[in-house]
Amino acid sequence: MSNRRKFSAEFRAEAVELVISSGRPIDQVAPEIGVVEGTLGNWVRVWKEEHPEADAAEPGPVEWAKHNALQAENAELRG
Repeated sequence: MSNRRKFSAEFRAEAVELVISSGRPIDQVAPEIGVVEGTLGNWVRVWKEEHPEADAAEPGPVEWAKHNALQAENAELRG
């Protein structure tokens, strides 16, 4: 059996937002939120790859996660 934990998209987005907005290193943030450094690093890397143009004026990971959730809900309701 696997002891892998599942994290919601909202939690992942908030974790990435914390790293990006605070400018703190992943190895400092990860233990505070109870996530393995490698996992948090992967989340940050993926977000940065998906949003290479993002800067301070762009919506952060939390806003993107909310946007994506609303898009999925709209598609389901139109379904």
